[in-house]
Amino acid sequence: MAKKIKTGDLVYVLAGKSKGHSGKILRIYTKTNRVLVEGANLVKKHVKPNPQQNEQGGIREREASIHISNVALSVPPQKGEEAKLHSKVGFKTLDDGRKVRYFKHNNEIIEA
Repeated sequence: MAKKIKTGDLVYVLAGKSKGHSGKILRIYTKTNRVLVEGANLVKKHVKPNPQQNEQGGIREREASIHISNVALSVPPQKGEEAKLHSKVGFKTLDDGRKVRYFKHNNEIIEA
């Protein structure tokens, strides 16, 4: 099955503690259907000092994964539209035989 969301896409978080946040997809975990969104679902990680890598210990904040069903692809804002608009994604085949993704609410093709 083709992926509706790809690495580098701008997404909108629909559920969870980061609901309403927009960010870029950093990584997709296909086996568990989870994604890593830049700046969303931040958790605190306790890190031990590592003298070999010249790292200090302490508490670091990093992104945790979110289930792919809790994100939607963001539509680039156009004149007169709100900035945080998101849409479902579909697939269509063009006349030249290419299969492309498109936004279902306005039939706009996502960069091919």
